[in-house]
Amino acid sequence: MNRYIWCLVFVCYTISGWGQSLQDEKIVADATEQLRYLVEYTEQLVQDSTRVSPRTLENGELELVRRGDWTSGFYPGILWQMFDLTRDEQWKDWAQTATARIEREKENGRTHDMGFKVYNSFGKGYQLTGDSHYREVIVHAAKTLSSRFNPTVGCIRSWDHNADKWQFPVIIDNMLNLELLFATTKLTGDSTYYQMAVSHAGKTLENHFRKDGGSYHVVDYDPKTGEVKHRHTHQGHAHESTWARGQAWAIYGFTMCYRETGEERFLKKALALFSWLSERLPEDGVAYWDFDVPTIPKEPRDASAAAVMASALYELDYLVPHKPALRELADRIMTSLTDSYRNEKGTSSGFLLGHSTGSKPHHSEVDVPLIYADYYYLEALLRKNGKF
Repeated sequence: MNRYIWCLVFVCYTISGWGQSLQDEKIVADATEQLRYLVEYTEQLVQDSTRVSPRTLENGELELVRRGDWTSGFYPGILWQMFDLTRDEQWKDWAQTATARIEREKENGRTHDMGFKVYNSFGKGYQLTGDSHYREVIVHAAKTLSSRFNPTVGCIRSWDHNADKWQFPVIIDNMLNLELLFATTKLTGDSTYYQMAVSHAGKTLENHFRKDGGSYHVVDYDPKTGEVKHRHTHQGHAHESTWARGQAWAIYGFTMCYRETGEERFLKKALALFSWLSERLPEDGVAYWDFDVPTIPKEPRDASAAAVMASALYELDYLVPHKPALRELADRIMTSLTDSYRNEKGTSSGFLLGHSTGSKPHHSEVDVPLIYADYYYLEALLRKNGKF
């Protein structure tokens, strides 16, 4: 009897485990086939162009951006992810080529998006290869990013544009660029970068959230006093609404900050954001582009926000044991993205996901593929299977 029971348990466990593995293997197989199209189209266009990375589809055609665009690091990052998922050297070769194209961004002090560009490309490459040159680029980029830190405000300045609106704007997206600073302290032993990142995260925690738990997109500071001047949106529905991708950046950013610091205030915020999302996400787990648009459900979804949320939730589940609801929500989001938001193979120039929203108020990139949606979708898949 005991032998029979143990055999039955083993068979059930094996079937369950293999079923999940086979499902994810099918996702990887489909992604491999689809992303080869993206590489093919990209390499055709990049040959005689200063545009180096795919971003979206414009009127059905593949749109490439220059290395200075905030999204330029996601394409090489995706190629590194595919190497991580498959260990096929071809992906590594493609990744190295695409990564090299954006190296000069390490010197671009006019942007806060150094983490998105450099850490998601060179950072991924360094994790997978240990290439010392990649390490040098990461450190150089962090030094450049640190030049935008204002000690009076305690934050890294986000944008330099719209000077008529803001004196020292800090956007919720900027939380993700802090990972570059944390990594550089670990690489160099220089705690200055760590301290800047913690300061920025602390100020964001203090000033970027309403009492209901929703986040503001833009907080404008007085650079001379550190005083908060305005709380606005730029890509959301209204100043007092919650832009979906902003809320996704928030839970991802504070989860990452807890991982890097162990500070309970960051964990508390990440868990509060999880509870907020659990109560407000649609049934399929894929957010509308803003949570407070009065015309929901007649509004576009944002698969990119959903992919960011899923990736963050898998990491939060890894960091916080005995809270199965975290993984349950991440799984629900990933199942929906996989079943209902993926493009058919051989279409959409090779993008994996459709139905993302870049900036609805600007009528820009609405209900289209976006390269960062694919990046965080693959990252979520890696994290789902224990790769961090």
